Amino acid sequence: MARTTDSDLTPQELRTLVAVADAGAFSAAAEALGVSQSAVSHSVRGSERTIGAVLFDRGRTGARPTPAGEKAVAHARRILRLLDVLAAEARGAARSEAVVGPLRIAAFRSAALHLLPPVLQRLRARYPGIEPRVRIVREVGRGTAGEVADGKADVAIATLGGSLPLPPGLVARRLLEEPYALVHPTGHTAPRSLPLVDWAENCGSYTRDWWAGQDWIPKATVEAEDDGAVLSLVSTGHGMAIMPALSLTGAADTVGITDLGLERPTRQIGYVTTSELAATAVVRALVRELRTTVPQAVGLVGGDA
Repeated sequence: MARTTDSDLTPQELRTLVAVADAGAFSAAAEALGVSQSAVSHSVRGSERTIGAVLFDRGRTGARPTPAGEKAVAHARRILRLLDVLAAEARGAARSEAVVGPLRIAAFRSAALHLLPPVLQRLRARYPGIEPRVRIVREVGRGTAGEVADGKADVAIATLGGSLPLPPGLVARRLLEEPYALVHPTGHTAPRSLPLVDWAENCGSYTRDWWAGQDWIPKATVEAEDDGAVLSLVSTGHGMAIMPALSLTGAADTVGITDLGLERPTRQIGYVTTSELAATAVVRALVRELRTTVPQAVGLVGGDA
């Protein structure tokens, strides 16, 4: 498709792209936006002419973003979020108000359970005008960082240093180093002889080499949905597991935890945001609380300042 104009997309055109991607159909997007379906179609066609690429595959079942469309929608979300932040921070400055506005946070399950609560408590106490919105995302594939890259979150609590490179335009900082331990029913005399219980989010690229070198670890015979299910199965005698420290916070007395020694695997936990949002007041406020609260809250090795 040839590019026919050099004009920029308007905020309304960006909102239309996001609405179509979210709704999966032009008609549903029109209903969400309160406009006609023809207006949505016209807007998308105009955006495609401006960008010079087809953004949606149209079909009987609706509209799905093409690879170009996925990129366009991700950028649209991020631009629209910056416009929201611009307005909120400008109004706050004009009124001499404290930091205000929504703050979208993506976190994997154990971080949401054990890292975020004290952070959000301090954040709300210091900045009552901030409105945290937390979304729990499985830390597989693109994980929580992908939510930031796609414009669905402002900040992600993420595992760092994996095999997937950080998406362009994102910045990451380490908060803590989290060790793994052997987990087994309390009092078991030979826990390494037990069958392995595991789950999809465990053993990322940061532990894979260590894992491969341990000839005593069998192939998992039980695959659980999350770390909570793993702990439940282990506590009732169904096997042993190798789990990160956050997942073991508040483990029941029926769960035994054995250190894996000096060569134990670890993973890095940190935050991810965009280079643009890193300078905003709401994100900076959260980062200050993360750096202050997280290492003390979990009793692990602190990260970089």
